[in-house]
Amino acid sequence: MYESSVGIFAPFLANLSGLLDRAAAYAEARKIDPAVLLKMRLSPTMYDLIRQVGETNRHAVVGCALLAGRDPYAFPDAEPDISELKSRIASAIDFIEELPRDTIDEAADREVIFRFRSGVDRCC
Repeated sequence: MYESSVGIFAPFLANLSGLLDRAAAYAEARKIDPAVLLKMRLSPTMYDLIRQVGETNRHAVVGCALLAGRDPYAFPDAEPDISELKSRIASAIDFIEELPRDTIDEAADREVIFRFRSGVDRCC
């Protein structure tokens, strides 16, 4: 379970941080305000990049915390810039990598309940 959760999320988040480095370099080279890139969407129905990164962090942190039976790390509500997004990614990686491997592995043999913001529960 640990390898299927933390083992997947941590490298994915590190790659996402690298992509933000590339976005910052692109903005600097093209003389674009990085905030413009952070507000962009690939489709009108998609979240902007800030929210995409936030949801990625949230999924990793909440998913791994549930498996470990811990409270998830809480991110600040402030509107982030690229460096703050990278800091949040680093915090997410640190949080999930510090969760106990044995407790996460034991989640395969117990019921894990996820509660949506609406209050609806899902268990596996």
